[in-house]
Amino acid sequence: QVQPVESGGRLVQAGASLRLSCATSGRTLSRYAVGWFRQAPGKERDFVAAITWSGGRENYADSVQGRFTISRDNAKNTVWLQMNSLKPEDTAVYYCAANRQITAVSSIAGEYDYWGQGTQVTVSS
Repeated sequence: QVQPVESGGRLVQAGASLRLSCATSGRTLSRYAVGWFRQAPGKERDFVAAITWSGGRENYADSVQGRFTISRDNAKNTVWLQMNSLKPEDTAVYYCAANRQITAVSSIAGEYDYWGQGTQVTVSS
């Protein structure tokens, strides 16, 4: 079993950049595909981005395409979400999730097996 742990969330102004990290305790993250999801107050959890175990394929939500980049370094056991040109509507709790289907870049939350506790990102206008 793997336990993702997110970090890097904070309050920033619109237009700023922020990089979130996802690391793990226990088993290595390199055995999993990884996705980022976010949930704003009163809204459902939405897909943001996903990456295969090797980093060879990525998938992005339309709302973040061209602004966010997901990447990973398996030697460092870490996955990052680089967020540029942040907008107030990006404000949410961001969750990292691990998927045992290592070649998947699924946008469906139910297909992920392990979830972190989330990190808050707040973008002020």
